[in-house]
Amino acid sequence: MKITFPHMGNMYLPVKAMFDDLGVEVVLPPKNSKKTLEIGTKYSPELICLPMKINLGNYIESIQKGADTIVVTGSCGPCRFGYFAEVEKEILKDLGYDVEFVVLEAPEGDMKELYRRISKIANTRNMVKIAKGLKGGIGVLKKIDKFEETVLRVRPYEKNKGEIDKLYKTLIKSLENSTGSQAMIELINEAQKHIEKIPIDPDRDVLKVGLVGEIYTIIEDFANIDIGKKLNDLGVEVHKSHTTSGWLLEHLFYNSIGSTREKDIRNAAKPYVKTMVGGHGRETIGHTILYAQEGYDGVIQVMPFTCMPEIVAMSLLPQVQNAYNIPIMTLIIDEMTGEAGYITRLEAYIDLLRNRRGKYKNEKMLSWR
Repeated sequence: MKITFPHMGNMYLPVKAMFDDLGVEVVLPPKNSKKTLEIGTKYSPELICLPMKINLGNYIESIQKGADTIVVTGSCGPCRFGYFAEVEKEILKDLGYDVEFVVLEAPEGDMKELYRRISKIANTRNMVKIAKGLKGGIGVLKKIDKFEETVLRVRPYEKNKGEIDKLYKTLIKSLENSTGSQAMIELINEAQKHIEKIPIDPDRDVLKVGLVGEIYTIIEDFANIDIGKKLNDLGVEVHKSHTTSGWLLEHLFYNSIGSTREKDIRNAAKPYVKTMVGGHGRETIGHTILYAQEGYDGVIQVMPFTCMPEIVAMSLLPQVQNAYNIPIMTLIIDEMTGEAGYITRLEAYIDLLRNRRGKYKNEKMLSWR
């Protein structure tokens, strides 16, 4: 059995660490590229959303490298993510690929079946060993997410441009060449210490922008044309509303014990969205309101073309913008998105935010006089 899985952000690193600890052979999905998207687009339904097209390209590239088992998470509700595995399974079958899909969800609440699936991919029925492997993977995931969050926060302030990028690329390469969760955690800890020592200019005039929207296009930089770095280069501190570790912990623990942050998000969204609309549509509204209350200069919604939950959220964001006086821009992504036009829109939006901040500063100076 050679396992592969979708490529989303840096998730492949903790998943690799977990399977290393369990002694399971993994075929790492190649990093997403134009080739990945072209393959996925060629064989996917035309109007399906971008994440599935990229995922399908992932699988075909991984199968060509020897993978015979695909592991994915499950879902339900209005978002089409819950149907990805079934549709992809049929497409791959029609293409002549003999692979097995293992969907990590409890079908109709059958926990025994979920345990059977987990045991299959872990290559053991020893729950202690499985738990240790999962713990190690989650440990790596939390630390790599924290490191990326630091990068997006600190990079606009660095005195020597490119120093953080160099550190980040070196870390990722080292993690790819390492084995097991403990080795990865040590590497990330060292990088975290290093990034905190990089010279910065704390007095630099930097904007703060929150990214909201569909989770895949927020986390996967190929899908969002590396919006985090592009905004950093424009002098903007960035915070992503979604992380892989946040999603995992929410579904494993917070939904059962209750998370203060999740409650805050849902309460903030309640005047506009009283119930789940699928995907992260409700969270898009809640996060936007919280960003406004926390003093962010602006919010950017990133979403795949035809994503129903985000279309619902997009229709409500003008009301939020007016109520909370925060500029909101929506970027819709698909395989036809051109980077040049994308950058032009970002630059125009950031100019608007800077002019707005300058206007408020002038108004405050006049009021003091």
